[in-house]
Amino acid sequence: MNGFAALGILLGLVAVATAVGLAWRATTGRVRAIRGDDVVQAADVGAEAFGGRATLLQFSTEFCAPCRSTARVLGALADSLGGVSHVEVDLTDRPALADRFHILQTPTTLVLDGNGTVRARIGGAARADDVRTTLHHILGSDHVSA
Repeated sequence: MNGFAALGILLGLVAVATAVGLAWRATTGRVRAIRGDDVVQAADVGAEAFGGRATLLQFSTEFCAPCRSTARVLGALADSLGGVSHVEVDLTDRPALADRFHILQTPTTLVLDGNGTVRARIGGAARADDVRTTLHHILGSDHVSA
């Protein structure tokens, strides 16, 4: 193989890796609406209770740096809205839950309505504005405050 062919292959691989990385980054942390009937009970994840109106169910692991910042964001949002709770589950202690909820990365957050029905899923670090908009949609409010 000559030098130009090797250089062409190398540049092609770099271009493909860059495109894949940019696509992954664009979707990480975004809210994906779920149209299903999967219902989660607090006991299923070892929690005492869920919020009366909505729950931000965060799956984390012990050594996940983005999980800590996501917990702060979700906790602040839950505190600012009545009837909304933030529940964090450490998958290090409960790996079977990763299989049950199809968790491929941490943090992963499930947004549950007041009945425990999964309404949205966030893979990666949650973005406060996106979560706030999703919660206001679930809670039936058209007004989104900053």
